Amino acid sequence: MSAATTKAQGIIDDNAVAVFSKSYCPYCKASKQLLTELGARFYTIELDQVEDGSALQDALAEISGQRTVPNIFINKKHIGGNSDLQNIRSDLPTILKEANAA
Repeated sequence: MSAATTKAQGIIDDNAVAVFSKSYCPYCKASKQLLTELGARFYTIELDQVEDGSALQDALAEISGQRTVPNIFINKKHIGGNSDLQNIRSDLPTILKEANAA
């Protein structure tokens, strides 16, 4: 397993909610805004602001099958991107409570 894969998997495993993001991405901002509105505690890593961001993005493609951002995990489960998160908006309070993230 590559160092980036190990790091990405560690972030997913160690955080109830993990958002892999890019600081300039409007979809990432929308996802983080929704989670904030719901009072979720979440870990964000801005892939455009870390040295190994490109490698982490490659690792996420291996882990989740998704290369785009935001790439969101709740309770170690791949949720998907912003549209996926918005689509489960009504269920999110329950999902976050089960993940102990709110």
